[in-house]
Amino acid sequence: MQQLPSSKTCFVCGRDNPVSLRMTFYLQDNGEVTSEIVVPEEYAGYPGMVHGGNIVAMMDEAAGRAATADDPNRFAVTSQLTVKYRQPVPTNQVLKITGKLLKKRGKVAQAHGEIRNQEGELLAEADALFVDVAEDFTQGADPALLGWKVYEDD
Repeated sequence: MQQLPSSKTCFVCGRDNPVSLRMTFYLQDNGEVTSEIVVPEEYAGYPGMVHGGNIVAMMDEAAGRAATADDPNRFAVTSQLTVKYRQPVPTNQVLKITGKLLKKRGKVAQAHGEIRNQEGELLAEADALFVDVAEDFTQGADPALLGWKVYEDD
């Protein structure tokens, strides 16, 4: 299991963003990307239920990280995302978020993300297409200077 880099400002993993979910992601030996989180009530839509936008953000991040796990300093953006909400996603309970690479061809990758509760029940899932960020956008940039690095676990 390898801890993956996080960002300073990202809504999902940002360490200096006061409204970030502050998720930490790990690359497992089987190639999946995982994270566990207890989402506080401040991120609810209805009382006791995580807001759908936050559900999507967590799965998008996990799937995107799975799509770029072969090079954690390579960046890709979401081109398409399809979500299926299976059951309400509860706040204040441990959730497991998983991302899995399905297929990669050139600069395009297809990945799957999901959220499960402690009992292993599927709560939500997403299929996504990711496209590598153009090299001229990232060329010469030092990811660590941009705040993209492995932070000590909180």
